[in-house]
Amino acid sequence: MEHKETETATKTMSQGLIYGLEERPPLRDALFAAIQHLLAIFVAIITPPLIVAGALNLDLETTGFLVSMSLFVSGVATFIQCRRLGPVGCGLLCVQGTSFSFIGPIIAAGLAGGLPAVFGATIAGSVVEMLVSRVLKFMRHIITPLVSGIVVTLIGLSLIRVGITACGGGEAAKAAGTFGAFEHIGLSALVLALIIFFNRSSNQYLRMSSIVIGLAVGYVVSYALGKVNFSDIQNYGSLNIPVPFRYGVTFDISAIISLGLVYLITAIEAYGDITANSLISGQPVEGDKFMKRASGGILADGFNSMLAGIFNSFPNSIFAQNNGMIQLTGVASRYVGYFIAVMLVFLGLFPAVGLVFSLMPEPVLGGATLLMFGTVAAAGIRIIASQNINRKATLVIAISFSLGLSVELVPEILTQLPESVRSIFSSGITTGGLTAIITNAIIRIKED
Repeated sequence: MEHKETETATKTMSQGLIYGLEERPPLRDALFAAIQHLLAIFVAIITPPLIVAGALNLDLETTGFLVSMSLFVSGVATFIQCRRLGPVGCGLLCVQGTSFSFIGPIIAAGLAGGLPAVFGATIAGSVVEMLVSRVLKFMRHIITPLVSGIVVTLIGLSLIRVGITACGGGEAAKAAGTFGAFEHIGLSALVLALIIFFNRSSNQYLRMSSIVIGLAVGYVVSYALGKVNFSDIQNYGSLNIPVPFRYGVTFDISAIISLGLVYLITAIEAYGDITANSLISGQPVEGDKFMKRASGGILADGFNSMLAGIFNSFPNSIFAQNNGMIQLTGVASRYVGYFIAVMLVFLGLFPAVGLVFSLMPEPVLGGATLLMFGTVAAAGIRIIASQNINRKATLVIAISFSLGLSVELVPEILTQLPESVRSIFSSGITTGGLTAIITNAIIRIKED
C-alpha cells in the first residue's frame, strides 16, 4: 500500500502537480483553485449570449435570462464531465461553457427563425457530436495525436487575439478611440507580471493563488482609477429559474446542417482539449483507457449541448483555457470541478452575484487570459513534439497552420464566399482542424 502511494506521489511530482487527478485537496485549496478557474471562464461564458442577443436585437430581460442560463448549463455540464455518469463524461478537471465557435451559425439561424430555430438546431445538431463519440475508436487513424496537437495549438493561437484585444481595452475602447491606451496596457502588464511572479514561487499556496492575486490587485487598482461602478448591481437583483423550452423550439434543416458541421469540429476540439488535459494531469494520451476517456468526454460535450438547447442556452464545449489554469496552479484534481459547477449554477440563479465578476475591466482579465491562452498553445506544441515529425507530419502541420492562421489573420479572404460557408470557415480552428484531418488522411509519403 505504501509503495502504491509513493508511486502515485512520485508520478504527481514528476508532472509538476500539487494535486493529481484523483487526489482530494483540502477545502481551502479546492476553493482557491475553483475560484481561479471561475475567474478565467466567467466572461467567456457570458460573452457569446451577449453577442447573439445584440445581433438579434433582443430585449434586456431576454438577454439577462440567456446569460443566466449559460452559466447554469455550464455548471451542470462541468459536473457531468468531472463526475462521469456512466459512459458520459471524461472524468478529468474539465470545464465546459458556451462556445464561441457557434456564434456565426447561431446568429444566422436566429435572424431566419428566431430563438426557437436556434434552440432546435442546438438540440438536433448535438447528435452529430454524440455519434462521433461512439465511433471514435474507429477514427484513430484520422484523429491522431498529431491532429489533436495541431487543433490545440490553433485553439491557443486563435484565443491569443482575444486576450490581447482585452489587454488593449476591448471593443468598447476601440469604439471610444482609447484602444491601447497606457492605462489599459499598464493594468494588463501589472496583472501579467503579478501572475508570473507568484506562479514561480516555491510556496504552493502562492502558486495556486497567483491568478486570484493578479486579478484581485488589478480589480482594486481599476476601482481606484474609477473604472468599476457597482451601482449597476441594483438593476440585476431578480432570481432566474431554469424553464425548459421557455421560448419554444422549431427545427430548421439548414440551421441544423450549419450547426451540425460545427459540432463535428467541436468534437475534434474536444478530443484535442481532453488530450492536453490528460497530458497535463499525468494521464495516458494513447491506449484504451485514454480512448474511453476521450469518447466519454465528447459524448458529454454533445449531451450537454443538447441540455443547453432544452434550457434556452447555446452549444457548450470544453474550455481550453482551463488546461492552462491546471498548468499554472498545479491542481489537476477533478474534485475541484464540483466546486466550479456549484459556483456556476449559483451564479446562473443569482445574476447580481455574477455581475461583480462581469464588472471587472477587460484589461485586467486580458492580462491573465493572455498568459493562459499562451499555455494552451504550448500544450498543443508539446503534443505535436511527442510525435515522430517525419516529412508527412511536417507537411500536415505546415498546411494546417497556413490555412488555419490565414483566415484568422486575413478574414477578408472569405468575403466572396456564400454566408453559410463563410460562417463555418471564418474560424481558424475550424479551417485548420478540417485541413489537419483531411491532409493527415490522404497524404502518403514513402520515407527514405
